[in-house]
Amino acid sequence: MTSYNWNYPTTVWVGEKRIEDLYLACKQLKIKKPLFVTDGGLVQSEMVKKIVDDLNKKSFQTKVFSEVKGNPVGSNVMQGVEAFRKGNHDGVIAFGGGSGLDVGKAVAFMSAQSRPIWDFEDVGDYWTRANSDGIAPIIAVPTTAGTGSETGRASAIVNEKTGIKKIIFHPKFLPSIVILDPVLTVGLPPKLTAATGMDALAHNLEAYCAPGFHPMADGIALEGMYLIKKWLAIAVKDGKNLEARSNMLAAASMGSTAFQKGLGAIHSLSHPVNSMYNVHHGLSNAIFMPYVLTFNKKEIENKIVKITEYLDLKERTFDVFLNWIMNLREEFNIPHKLSDVADVKNKDLDKLSKMALEDPSTSGNPKKLELKDMKTMYIHSLEGKLFN
Repeated sequence: MTSYNWNYPTTVWVGEKRIEDLYLACKQLKIKKPLFVTDGGLVQSEMVKKIVDDLNKKSFQTKVFSEVKGNPVGSNVMQGVEAFRKGNHDGVIAFGGGSGLDVGKAVAFMSAQSRPIWDFEDVGDYWTRANSDGIAPIIAVPTTAGTGSETGRASAIVNEKTGIKKIIFHPKFLPSIVILDPVLTVGLPPKLTAATGMDALAHNLEAYCAPGFHPMADGIALEGMYLIKKWLAIAVKDGKNLEARSNMLAAASMGSTAFQKGLGAIHSLSHPVNSMYNVHHGLSNAIFMPYVLTFNKKEIENKIVKITEYLDLKERTFDVFLNWIMNLREEFNIPHKLSDVADVKNKDLDKLSKMALEDPSTSGNPKKLELKDMKTMYIHSLEGKLFN
């Protein structure tokens, strides 16, 4: 497999066994004592042990931090910052799925801050409150093809006091070097490959449907969806297919790059469910996808028709695209109803709806949203009823 070096939206090294160049990335960024941030599952793997050993053998004094939850919380970040400062580290290697990447990026960012992390929520110009000078350099290495956090300028972190997932933003959250090595994703089980792939689809789809003029993001999102249509099912069925794995890594990075244009209600509905019920983010996005599509139909139908043309679906209609989504979910054994994965009580609907309405993703939805709309979409998703 050929190796490639891209320089958009940041420096990206792509190809089989590019993880062997990790020490070169450290060298290029003048990192001598990296903090290797990953999750509690991956830290036990031979893959991580070998990577860390190789760095130490090459005289990069590397320590590991792995106190990272699947839906990471603020204390994970601050424990990481404490480890970073205590070890006098000078850079972060964020390694893993979305949780490891998000925490690693946030640790590098918060290592230079004196204010609480929640002061940098993605609201207005809150990011300008940050001390930009001391933010540590970041190398990002994804082991899943979903969140695209490696090319994102934010991290999704749950505030334990409120139970609300917050998007923390700063331009320097964008890693300086990204390594996309398909070999690292080979061990991802089919179920997680499917869920993370649907997450990547949600990013590209919502970015394309978001209102506003951003043809660069639109182009990236269209090609991202094309790659997912061509390669996701193959990656799920044959996890050792490196071409499929590589294309899915690219599609995930593209989704994150494209959604600077905006997201929408798929993510607005997902984030509260992720934090309150610990549902996997990609899985919840896949569940909410057809409900949000049918809710937004009037506003997005022309765009969806354009997608069907680009994906070369059999007919150029909204319903054909919707059926493609429904068939994908069925193929991957993704539940149709939210009630299949979360025990949502009626008394919780108002709280969930308020959290969803206040989510930063809401402003990018093609149809203007009110509190009642969020509640209606939750009810439909719990009952399994698509909008007419």
